Amino acid sequence: MKRVGLLLGVASLLAAAPVTAGAVDPVADAKAILERSVAFRTVPGQGQVPAYAAYLASVLKQAGFADADIEITPMGETATLLLHYRGTTAASPLVLIGHMDVVEAKEADWGHDPFTPVEEDGYIVGRGVVDNKFDVSMMVATLARLKREGYRPRREIILALSGDEETDGATARALAPRLKGAEMVLNGDAGGGGYSSDFQPVSFAIHAGEKTYADYQIEVTDPGGHSSAPTPTNAIYRLARILGRIEAYHFPNQANDLTRASLRSVGKRIGGEVGAAMIRFADDPADTRAADQIAAYPEYIGQIRTTCVATMASAGHALNALPQRATANINCRIFPGVSIESVREELERVAADSTAMVAIVDDPMASDASPLRPDLMKAVAKQLHARFPKLEVTPSMSAGATDGLYYRAAGLPSYGISPLFERPEDSFAHGLNERVRIAEIAPALAFYRGLIVDLTR
Repeated sequence: MKRVGLLLGVASLLAAAPVTAGAVDPVADAKAILERSVAFRTVPGQGQVPAYAAYLASVLKQAGFADADIEITPMGETATLLLHYRGTTAASPLVLIGHMDVVEAKEADWGHDPFTPVEEDGYIVGRGVVDNKFDVSMMVATLARLKREGYRPRREIILALSGDEETDGATARALAPRLKGAEMVLNGDAGGGGYSSDFQPVSFAIHAGEKTYADYQIEVTDPGGHSSAPTPTNAIYRLARILGRIEAYHFPNQANDLTRASLRSVGKRIGGEVGAAMIRFADDPADTRAADQIAAYPEYIGQIRTTCVATMASAGHALNALPQRATANINCRIFPGVSIESVREELERVAADSTAMVAIVDDPMASDASPLRPDLMKAVAKQLHARFPKLEVTPSMSAGATDGLYYRAAGLPSYGISPLFERPEDSFAHGLNERVRIAEIAPALAFYRGLIVDLTR
C-alpha cells in the first residue's frame, strides 16, 4: 500500500492540547485521541503508561470532570486510571475496562516508527492502534462528549484502565476487588465483529467467558554423565516421551450455557459438516463424533474442551555431556469451572513418569463464565442492529485471556463488547503493521454512546 504520510510527528502529537467542545466533530475528536494514544510507547521498560494515563486524564478534565473524579495510581513503572462519572442514584455502577499497555514493536521490522501513527489507504497504522488503544480512545471520547453535553447517568459509570494486561496483569488484579458491587463490566478488549474480504458483515460476538490461562513446567532430572557412555535414563528422551503422551491426549469434552449458545449460532451461520457438528454437540455434548469433527479445526477446538500444548523446551548443559535436566512449558487454556490444580494433576497422570515434576508457573487465576443477561443482550443487539439490522449477536467464550478474568474472579459479571469490525486480512494485533480502519471510528462512537446511555439512564 502507498504511504500517504505521517499523521503528525511525535513531538507535535504530545504537545497538542486536547480537543475542546465545538472545535471539531466527535469523529475528528476521537481520531485525534487515538493518534496521540499510539504515540505513547506503553511497552514494558519504558515507563510511559503513567504519562499516557495523564494525557487521558487531561482529555477528561477538559471535558468537565473534576480532579476528584480521576485517580491515577502508579504501580512500579506502570499505573492504573480510574474515572468516576457520578450517577444521580445509588444504583450499582457500570464499569468500562480496557488496557493502556501494548506489545513491543521494532522500527527495523516495521519500516517506520511503530509509535508514530501513519495513515495508509484509509487505515491508521501503529502499535496498539487496535489492541487496545482503539477501544480505550473510543470510551474516553464518548465519556468526554457525554460530560460536555451535560448527560447525568442514573447509575455511576466507572472507567477502569489497567497498565500491564499484556504482561503480568497485576494492575487489573488490584483494580477488580475495588469495584465489587458493580452491576456489570463492559470490556473493550474482547468481542467485536468480523467482515468478509469485501467488507460485508458476517459476525458479531459478545464474550461472556474466557478460558483460564495457566502455564505448567515439566521437569525431568538425571545424574547425567559423559556423552560417550549413554544411559537409559537420558532426561531429554524421557521428556520427549512425556511430551508425546501429552500431545496424544485430549481433555474431556465440555459445554456450558454460553458455549452451547455460541456453537448453535456459529453452526447455523457457517453451515456445512462442521456447522452441523456444532449444533449436534450443543444439543448433546456426549456426541464424541461431533466433538472430533469440531476439534479438527484449530479455531474451534478451544470451545469444547481444555487444551494444553507444549510451547517451550530447554535441556542439557554441554554438547559432550548427558543432560542433567530437561524442562518444557505446557501452556493450557482451561475450560471455565475446571480448577488449575486439577489440570496439573491430569498432566502429571498423563506424563506417566513418577520422576517427572509438574509445577504450576506463577500464580494464574481461574474464572467462571458470566450469565447471559437479557438486558445487556438486548442493549447490545439494539446498537448492532442500528448499523447492521440482519446481523445476530453471538454469545462467545474467548479461548484467550483479558483483564475480564480478574473481574469475573472477583464476582463481577464481565462482557467483551468491542464494536470494532475487522477483516481477517486486517487483523494484525500483536503483529507487524497493526492497523485499524478509520471508517470504524464513527460507528464505534455511536455504539458506545448508545450502549452506555441505555444501561445508565
